[in-house]
Amino acid sequence: MIERIIHLSVRNKLVVGLLVMALIIGGIYSLQQLPIDAVPDITNNQVQVVTVSQSLAPQEVEQFITYPVEVAMSNIPNVTEIRSISRFGLSVVTIVFKDNVPILEARQFVKEQISMAEEDIPEGLGSPELMPITTGLGEIYQYVLKPKPGFEDKFDAMKLRTIQDWIVKRQLAGTVGIIEISSFGGLIKQYEIGLDPLLLESMEVSIAEVFEALSKNNQNSGGSYIEKATNAYYIRSEGVLKNEEDIANIVIKVRNNMPVLIKDVGKVGLGSPKRFGAMTMDGEGEAVGGITLMLKGANSSEAIANVHDRIEEVKNSLPEGLELYPYLDRSDLVTNAINTVKNNLLEGGIIVILVLVLLLGDLRAGLIVASLIPLAMLFAMIMMNLFGISANLMSLGAIDFGIVVDGAVIIVEGVLHTLFTLHVGKKLTQSQMDGIITEASSKLFRSAVFGVFIILVVFIPIMTLTGIEGKMFRPMAMTFSFAVLGALLLSLTYVPMMASLILKKKIKETKSFADRLMDGFRSIYRPTLEFVLKIPGLIIGTSLLIFLAAFMLFRSMGAEFIPTLEEGDLAMQMTIQPGSSLTESINTSSKAEKILLENFPEVEHVVSKIGTAEVPTDPMAIEDADIMIILKEKDEWTSATGREELADKMKEKLAVIPGASFEFTQPIQLRFNELMTGAKTDIAVKIFGENNETLKEVAEEAASYIKDIEGAGDVKVEQTDGLPQLVIRFNRHKIAQYGLDIETLNTLFRTAYAGASAGVIFENERKFDLVVRLNKKGREDLNLNQLFIDLENDNSIPLSEVATVEYIEGPAMISREGARRRINIGINVRNRDVASLVADIEQTLAERLNLPPGYNIKYGGQFENLEKAQRRLSVAVPAALLLIFALLYFTFEKIKYALLIFTAVPLSAIGGVLALWVRNMPFSISAGVGFIALFGVAVLNGIVLISYFNRLRYEQGMENIREVVIKGSLVRLRPVIMTATVAALGFLPMALSTGNGAEVQKPLATVVIGGLITSTILTLILLPVLYHLVNKGIQRPMIKKAASIIIFLGITMTTQAQAPVITLEEILENAIQKHPDLVNGQLEVQRQELSVQTARELPATDFNFELGQMNTNLLDYNFSVDQSFGNPAARKSRKELASANIEFSQLELIRQQRRVKTEIRLAWSNWQHKNQKLKLLEEQFNLMQEFVDKATVAYDAGESGKLEKTLAENELLNIQRAMLY
Repeated sequence: MIERIIHLSVRNKLVVGLLVMALIIGGIYSLQQLPIDAVPDITNNQVQVVTVSQSLAPQEVEQFITYPVEVAMSNIPNVTEIRSISRFGLSVVTIVFKDNVPILEARQFVKEQISMAEEDIPEGLGSPELMPITTGLGEIYQYVLKPKPGFEDKFDAMKLRTIQDWIVKRQLAGTVGIIEISSFGGLIKQYEIGLDPLLLESMEVSIAEVFEALSKNNQNSGGSYIEKATNAYYIRSEGVLKNEEDIANIVIKVRNNMPVLIKDVGKVGLGSPKRFGAMTMDGEGEAVGGITLMLKGANSSEAIANVHDRIEEVKNSLPEGLELYPYLDRSDLVTNAINTVKNNLLEGGIIVILVLVLLLGDLRAGLIVASLIPLAMLFAMIMMNLFGISANLMSLGAIDFGIVVDGAVIIVEGVLHTLFTLHVGKKLTQSQMDGIITEASSKLFRSAVFGVFIILVVFIPIMTLTGIEGKMFRPMAMTFSFAVLGALLLSLTYVPMMASLILKKKIKETKSFADRLMDGFRSIYRPTLEFVLKIPGLIIGTSLLIFLAAFMLFRSMGAEFIPTLEEGDLAMQMTIQPGSSLTESINTSSKAEKILLENFPEVEHVVSKIGTAEVPTDPMAIEDADIMIILKEKDEWTSATGREELADKMKEKLAVIPGASFEFTQPIQLRFNELMTGAKTDIAVKIFGENNETLKEVAEEAASYIKDIEGAGDVKVEQTDGLPQLVIRFNRHKIAQYGLDIETLNTLFRTAYAGASAGVIFENERKFDLVVRLNKKGREDLNLNQLFIDLENDNSIPLSEVATVEYIEGPAMISREGARRRINIGINVRNRDVASLVADIEQTLAERLNLPPGYNIKYGGQFENLEKAQRRLSVAVPAALLLIFALLYFTFEKIKYALLIFTAVPLSAIGGVLALWVRNMPFSISAGVGFIALFGVAVLNGIVLISYFNRLRYEQGMENIREVVIKGSLVRLRPVIMTATVAALGFLPMALSTGNGAEVQKPLATVVIGGLITSTILTLILLPVLYHLVNKGIQRPMIKKAASIIIFLGITMTTQAQAPVITLEEILENAIQKHPDLVNGQLEVQRQELSVQTARELPATDFNFELGQMNTNLLDYNFSVDQSFGNPAARKSRKELASANIEFSQLELIRQQRRVKTEIRLAWSNWQHKNQKLKLLEEQFNLMQEFVDKATVAYDAGESGKLEKTLAENELLNIQRAMLY
């Protein structure tokens, strides 16, 4: 099959050329369609349920909202985790599904259960809603609205927020790829009636009466229509409130024949609701902005481009003096990451091309192999588009062109070897060249195919990875496999065709620079090889010691989940004293922004997001802030050389701010950590228990121990307490005495202090809430004497008659996971690996921390991900090794050869471990994937050597194992060095890259480069030694016709009887393969089968080029391509004749096989008989020889006569004659 494809490709060059052109067009089209992002989206498959209840404390939020939602969600199938946060006025429940559950199906499940949960949530406490379908990579574009210089007084916080909500947000809505626009900061505009408690009392008006009057005086209606003459007039009434004056003149009640108006008991004006979040920028005070949230699964590059286009439209509609400034644009990170990939691929490709040309010694051959690189990549692009794989740092960043073209290198090098070995000095015709290329490519393609299959097989376990590591590395494995598979198909078709067309047909004897270079290598390698063959024990022992040393070194290395991606910006988490006001948070964040801008020239902008946004994707308290530090390009940094150093220096400068703590991370990393594990730090120590106060005490004690551990940075206990609360306690006896109820009282103080909506005010398309609450002065203190309750007898009493106020400190937040309360201790890793740090934390807490009964500790964050990934790798790595060994065994059909080649695995692991150690890199999942890829590549050199050793022995008849090893190693030195060199150097730019995102690729590239260096060196030294050691006692069988067919087939007959045992079945099997008559019969069958193929084939493509004075005196040229298709009927007849010839040759082959088997069985029987007879004669000879010796002694002693001695000697002579014949 393979030979036929190669033959057809070489004959039909035009067809192959057209197919390659189609590949190029399809690849370019697919490239334009591919989604592009910086990194894969590793967010787990989750749905968030948010319930806003602005009047409830955390205890009530947990009891009345969070718990019912959790219970309802626990019945959903395929859920892996349920966790929740209960804050003042807000409940967020996160339901994590298995990755194979479609997100829309998951949301449908949750939506159905929400309807059940609503039945258990008391009326008026909020309605659960689903969060937008977005992920940790969803915040692709963040911006602020800034007044231009000179226009600062024109835009206050309320006006900016109104512009954001009703101009910017509305125009961005509907952008393709965007699911939501979340507003942040400013004051939401409301029409407010600020009631004066004293005026209410003097006018004998209650808040309930005000609320009722507003609701009755703000509506339109209609009266159908009336007919007049030929017209119909439709009736409508306009009673909606339009402005502040309309509101102020509403009558509440009539008192002493005088109407009491709204303006008599309060002030009507613009207000805003209680804020639970704010935004500041560059130390200049409050700002207003927005966050665009990308739809999960959308093409981020297209979504960002769509946002950019829409933003340009928005800018044109902004009021004069206002500008929209994007402070965080994902396109910057995407561009930098893709540039890193492009540079690595381009540099790697150039290095591979140079090495190929240098070592092949033929520019044309090097260019043929080099041209495979873009074609294989285009094939990969087509497959990526079909399988929905995005182009990002991981999917494209790990492609090594050296590995991709390994198969083509083997074929082209073999073709050149054939040409310069067998055809030197000849000038070949195109037909002869086609035949040579076809034959050489067919012989070598098996090794090339097997090598490619080895590489593909080792990536199968990577494709089975799940979780975060699956999302990171499965696209990489698939893309790499696509490129290798494309290169294999092109090596089968394109490479032979181009070789026959482009390679020089006049083979000169001159040596190229590559030949001289390889001669130099061989001059060093040969004496080295001859020397090590003399000391196999020392070589093997030394290799084992090196491997054991590397293994011990590996065990001492630390481990981390995945190297942190350098995003180019910093995210700082600020926390101030629990219970602090929003104003205090704004002032503190502004101070921090000023300090950073004044002390660090690297900082371009600083934007703080305090508390919770309109869409609470990140529900924080008002004393918490996420501060985005936008940095300049790294080559402009002066204060520090790296991110960790810069963060430490910033933390030192910020230490002057009292009562504030700061933690540093990066924007995307922050969101990933929070969404995946519920924590914003690298490590989360989770303590589970029942009582919030006990949990806090245990966590504080544990944190005090953790702070002393090296590498533990930003140790912070989750703030769960310290929320100041004014608790209204009711006197139920008096409530009953006055005929009141709790609901009425709750509604009263909730309306007075939080406000309640009494309708809406429309301004054209815009609508704003109409809210009733106490005025600002009345809300400054919780004074129950200023609130009056209407009784049924038309009297009223102050609220203080039935209630008292008590000050307490309550929980600020209640976190739950797995239906249990928990508290987190957040830890960021500083200059240390995650695994060893967690091991020290575990040991320290086990020795020093006494947990109460029913309380336990779990570890989350990156460590949790690392543990899961290590468990999966513990299955994936052995599976890859087993698959490699199985393929080796099935190929060589002998365990010893499979084991010999398999030694490349530990040999390569030595270099991988040493390379990580030299570069001070801990083991990570990226490095683990590198080891898996390395094992597949490393065995290729072993396959090249062992295959050629066996060819020398079994096809060319070399008997001396030492000569086989030396000759085979020297001949295959070039492809071994070439494949290893191009594979290693192809990863070199990736290993040395300093661009954005290179951190994730470095461990993988480092492992492969280091492993290939050691495996190549030790393979060229240790593998020949092992091959020589296991085969040196085996002699090649002598070929003698007289000893009949058995001797020809493999039985060595010597008087020493030292030949290895062989059975009749093995002889028969060997005969089928090697008997001259049967070999000729098989060749005849193949010849007839080829004639069938020839009957089907199109005639060869002819290229003609003429240059000269053909038609005129002017120089003329003519170029033509001829492709004939023949007579279909004639082809059918030829095909039928060829099929009949095949059947005849197959029958003749079967007849010959039966004849040979009969002759073998007869010869075997005769040989067995003669062998048995020979054994008996040998026994008789030994006995008679002993008898002769004794007769001689007796004769010499005079104890017997000469006759007895003579008879014995004659009998011994007769036995000898019988043995000879």
